[in-house]
Order: sequence, then structure tokens, then C-alpha cells
Amino acid sequence: MKIIKTDGVLSVEAEQLRYLDGLNAEFIEKTLLTEDALIEQCREADALMVLREPITARVLAELKNLKVIGRFGVGLDSIDVEAASRAGVQVTYVPDANLVEVSTHAMALILALTRRLKQFDSAVRAGRWAAMADGAGITRPDRQVLGLIGFGQIGRLTAERARAFGYHIIAYDPHMPAERITAGGAEPVGFDELLARADIVSLHVPATPETRNILSAEALSRMKEGAILINVSRGGLVDEVALADLIRRRHLAGAGIDTFEQEPPSPDNPLLALDAVLVSPHAAHYSTQSYAEVRNKVFADVALVLRGGKPVYPVNRV
Repeated sequence: MKIIKTDGVLSVEAEQLRYLDGLNAEFIEKTLLTEDALIEQCREADALMVLREPITARVLAELKNLKVIGRFGVGLDSIDVEAASRAGVQVTYVPDANLVEVSTHAMALILALTRRLKQFDSAVRAGRWAAMADGAGITRPDRQVLGLIGFGQIGRLTAERARAFGYHIIAYDPHMPAERITAGGAEPVGFDELLARADIVSLHVPATPETRNILSAEALSRMKEGAILINVSRGGLVDEVALADLIRRRHLAGAGIDTFEQEPPSPDNPLLALDAVLVSPHAAHYSTQSYAEVRNKVFADVALVLRGGKPVYPVNRV
């Protein structure tokens, strides 16, 4: 039996390897970021543990021994789940390891931007102690509207944290009944109304064909003047060039970006040149605890499937 971890990023420790005890399995770590590399190196694999690798229908068709794919995280945009189901391959993921981290990171970006911490820090380091004017327009949270696009688990946790600061929460989620949004402490609104009313727009949706470029140039232009944008979800949801242009023209006040369409972002990405943009390296999901939990849960579910059992976190039915 052969288990191949293909991401080359996440480290593996004894804590995770203990889940494989008794399987008589060979555990291999590689970095395989293309279809060709996956096909060439994984033909005999019984299990794959993946992060961002392209697990396409072509790849799945060539891996005849494959029984299970464990995804380190919640996003499934790099895995053809339908093709996996047709091939009889179980897909697992980890939908709950970093809910606290991502919602907390969203709030950290919101507070840092609305309190102008980056500008104040730069002013003091440059010897400008009398920099109060850099904060012109700062407004109390209870005078601001936070608009959440997506009201799943992370959206709801973000709303819970934001309410503690006094923000009024509005939310758009076409897949959730209005009464459930209300029960989660937010006012349900349409997409257009959210853009028009929100002082802060925060994205909490997966990367799907439906959400691709959901904040297009046209949608961004309809955001409230002086608003800020937060993206701790996925790259490809936002027209980054249009966002940078609207910030330069001061229609928007700034943005907090953890995920980019191209990662790492190109050095000439226009968002990186703007002081009003706060960025992080796709790290919203990270803490010591979440990092261990996501690895443990993938190893546990892969081991369960290889032993003939059912995973705790199945994506598909096989």
C-alpha cells in the first residue's frame, strides 16, 4: 500500500504518522504541482494527500489504484470531485479546522484598516508624531455597517466577533434562508443593497464558477464611497486591477487581502504598491492549533478509508 503526500509544503510529524500504524503502508512525500508529475509519480498510489495540486479527470483516469484523496483544508477547487466519484475514489477534506482563525483574521484586518494602524505606524517610524490627520474620517464601529458576502460557518463567526465591537451586520448569501441569516445576527439583504450600504465588505465564499470575479470592476464601482474590502476567502473573487484603481482614485478607502488570484502575487501587482492595502500571505487559516488539526484530520480520514471504513469528513459518496 502506498500513500503519497504531494503538496511539499505542510510538514509531517510523528503525531500524524501514528494514524498510519498497522496499515503496512509506504508513506512518501513529494512536490508534484502538475498533472504530468502527478501521473508519472503516483501511478501506484492507493492514497493521495493534497493541498493545491491539480487533481483533474485526466490525473484520476491514470491512477488506477487510487482509493482516497485527503485535502488539507476546505477548498475543493483543485479537485475534480465528480471525476473522483466516477472513478470510485473517496475525497475527504477538513471543513472545520480553521474557522476561528479565518474569522479572527478577518476582524484583525477590519480593525487595522478602520483604525488606520498601518498609516499611523508609518508616520511614527518616519518621525511624524503629530500624525492625527492621517486618521481623518475614523468612525466608531457602532456607526458602521459590515457587509458579509457568504454566511456559512466563517461568515457567522465573523458576524459574532464583529457584533462585540458594535458593527451592524448585513449579509448576502443566496444559498441560505433569510430566517437563518437573521438567527445568526445579521440582516439579510440582496447583493446590490449590500454593496450600496456596507462600509466594510468582507468575502466568505468558496471559489466556484458562480463566485468567480463576484467583485468585478462593475461591482466594485458600486461599493459605497470610502468603503474597504476584506478578502480572506480565495483568489479569483476580486478584480484586483480594478480594486487598486478605485483605491488610488479614493472611491474606496482600502483593502485587506489574504488571498490573491496569483500566489505568490507578482511584484508588479498594483495592490502591493498602495499604503491603504494591508496584505498577508494566505495565512488567515493559520495557528499552531489549526495547523496540527488539519493535518491530523486528513491522516485520520485517509487511514479510515484504507482500513475499509467511512471517513469522518467525506466530500462525495462512493
